[in-house]
Amino acid sequence: MADVVLGVIGGSGVYDIDGLSDKRWVRVETPFGDPSDELLTGTLDGQKLVFLPRHGRGHRIPPSELNFRANIHALKQLGVTDILSVSAVGSLKAELPPGTFVVIDQFIDRTFARTKSFFGTGLVAHVALGHPVCNRLGDLIEEALTELDIPYRRRGTYMVMEGPQFSTIAESELYRSWGCDVIGMTNMPEAKLAREAEMCYATVAMVTDFDCWHPDHDHVTVDAVIKVVVANAGNARSLVSRLAPKVAGREGACSQGCHTALDNAIMTAPGHRDPEMLKRLDVIVKRVLG
Repeated sequence: MADVVLGVIGGSGVYDIDGLSDKRWVRVETPFGDPSDELLTGTLDGQKLVFLPRHGRGHRIPPSELNFRANIHALKQLGVTDILSVSAVGSLKAELPPGTFVVIDQFIDRTFARTKSFFGTGLVAHVALGHPVCNRLGDLIEEALTELDIPYRRRGTYMVMEGPQFSTIAESELYRSWGCDVIGMTNMPEAKLAREAEMCYATVAMVTDFDCWHPDHDHVTVDAVIKVVVANAGNARSLVSRLAPKVAGREGACSQGCHTALDNAIMTAPGHRDPEMLKRLDVIVKRVLG
């Protein structure tokens, strides 16, 4: 098993990582086009780390236009084995106020304008996604949040909408009736692609505001939301610093099976596999197909 390399995908307000040594912004070309930005590589407390600003520095790219495949592929090319995804979200529960971090364990994917798989005609694969995040990595995140005294909730369902517009009140109430805890626009198909790429993936959803279901929603000012975003970004950077040495302790493949997700997933018979697809997916399928 390759050395542990922690990948961090930064959401709204998180465009850099503090404390990195040997910092270098690297341009990565992938078979799926350009990722959102250059990737920042370095070492944090002895742990190799790669950071990708999801929306690009300066927040240039809206959710529906993110090249999710290029982003995940670029992290894979740079040797990333474990991904911490941090994302700004709205709260669908009164007990999850702004400033709360939620360590997600489930998603409902309601996006419709995004390519959701590396695979396709010529090389078909179906990975298991019943448990879409790595609970081993989630445990380490919970440890770090507890040590930092950041308010958090372990476990929650993230409703992923297409955007870029926010919900109507009727939609927000529907998602609440489904038992969703937070709502955002970015973690699908990101989590699905990370599973196909055999990488551990965990999401920390950072609540910035209550969604429009809340009676006080219309009274929230932009200044108030920005203040929460800034505070959340600072806490996210602290989380990365605390998490990095904990991730370094893993030996061998992930006990949750994240690094062997393709073992029984590829359906296309050897004689019918498209050579061009095999070439394009070499970085993704090399472990199982050689």
